Amino acid sequence: MELVLLLLSVVAAGVPMVAYLLLMRWMDRYEREPLGLVIAAFAWGGIGAIVLSVIGSIVLMLPLGLATDETTAMFLSVSMVAPLVEEPAKALVLLLLYRSRQFDNATDGFVYGAAAGLGFGMSENFLYFASTAGEGVGAWVIVVILRTLFTGLMHACATSMVGAALGWAKFSTSPRRKLALPLSLLAAMGMHALWNGLAMAPMVFEAGAALPVISFLLFPVEFIALFIVFQASLTSESRLIKRELKEEAARGTLPGAHVERFSKWSARRDHASWVPKGVDGPRYIELGTLLAFRKNQRAARPHDAYYAEEVIRLRRELRELLGAPAES
Repeated sequence: MELVLLLLSVVAAGVPMVAYLLLMRWMDRYEREPLGLVIAAFAWGGIGAIVLSVIGSIVLMLPLGLATDETTAMFLSVSMVAPLVEEPAKALVLLLLYRSRQFDNATDGFVYGAAAGLGFGMSENFLYFASTAGEGVGAWVIVVILRTLFTGLMHACATSMVGAALGWAKFSTSPRRKLALPLSLLAAMGMHALWNGLAMAPMVFEAGAALPVISFLLFPVEFIALFIVFQASLTSESRLIKRELKEEAARGTLPGAHVERFSKWSARRDHASWVPKGVDGPRYIELGTLLAFRKNQRAARPHDAYYAEEVIRLRRELRELLGAPAES
């Protein structure tokens, strides 16, 4: 039975996290991130961040193990050391993706951060599931349920905060943008530390049995709050598309009747009902959406020639796709 549970641990660790990942990418309605970059963030979380976290934990635990008793060292390892090393390790991939032209806004950062967190959660969950395989089916099932519904998602939520903050800061002109990374990392580590500390305290100190219940009640509130932030980011994208394409309609780049449809997810999915016959609907929507984003980015970075050139290129391609005469 132990071997069966060990094999099932691979499935139980991988399938839910991959399902969460696909759901998150599907919810990115207006400009989905390249699947390759999302997978890269997921793989980093599942491999690179795990390796860095193990090394960092060993380094930080050496002095703690010498200075404290075993019980206290165990609690500090879970509630302090883990958040301190794991959150920066997961977020490192966001700093690498930050320079990508595909990393455009808070929604993009949210998706990449969630991907890294889910990858980390998958690998960590497997280690826990495998270590519980020898304790019987009942214990194994409880660990699988709790870590799948809570701990794996906690990792995704924590890193998505960092990603969303970086995405917001990338094209923001606010002086507060420099605080985005340190403050979001502190928030991610705080969420992680609160979850671990409340959940593990009774197991380590044999006291405070109600603490895990508080942790289980707090996490859904945090998850819902982050979901609202994600939806707000999507709404912001919708408004940006509408605002920027109104200007393009006035220029004659595209029909004014299409502007509202570009900014509504339901209309985008039903593009066959409004995109002119003979026009590649998905390509048309892709070009129009990208033009709206590039115009907004050009305004934030007026000295970057790339965005100015992209706006010109996208306008030209849109007009060619619609069969409209080139701009004079």
